[in-house]
Formats: sequence, C-alpha cells, structure tokens
Amino acid sequence: MQQIIPIVLIGGLMYVALILPQQRRTKEHKALLASLHEGDEIVMNSGIHGFVSAIDGDILWVEVADKVELKISRSAVATKIQPTDDSVADSDKADG
Repeated sequence: MQQIIPIVLIGGLMYVALILPQQRRTKEHKALLASLHEGDEIVMNSGIHGFVSAIDGDILWVEVADKVELKISRSAVATKIQPTDDSVADSDKADG
C-alpha cells in the first residue's frame, strides 16, 4: 500500500499541473469564440488583425483592409482586441 501512495500523489499533481490549466484555457477560448460580434477587432492564429464584418454560423468574414475581406473559420480566432480608453478618446477627438 505504501508503494501506491506516491504514484497516486504524482498522478494528482500531474492532473493539477497539466490538465486543469489546459481545460481552463479551452473553456476561456470557447467563451471568447461565442462572444464574437460584428465590429469586433480580432487577431487570427496566423497573426492577421482585422474586424469582424459578418458572422454566418462558424464562418466569419473579416475585413483586413479597405474592401478586402477574408472568409475564415471561427476557430481560427486567437484573441479579441479590447478597445482601450485611449482609442475611444482619439476617435472622439477626430469626430469633433
């Protein structure tokens, strides 16, 4: 019985150190993908930045330049860029 306890402890540590963080990241990424809306600024896995112009199920149309749109899979999105207060303030200054 004393030989099994270290193996069980090592298994528990491996679970806590490796599996739980990966499950957390996967859950956060799924929530990110579900929260995408038209107009959001995103970064794709390839490093390309763009704005979501249309959503059709698991397909996103992303505008990367004027009159240039890419048709991508929703799973190709790595992150969503949160607008900063500075960019909002700069756009307000430009408007008025």
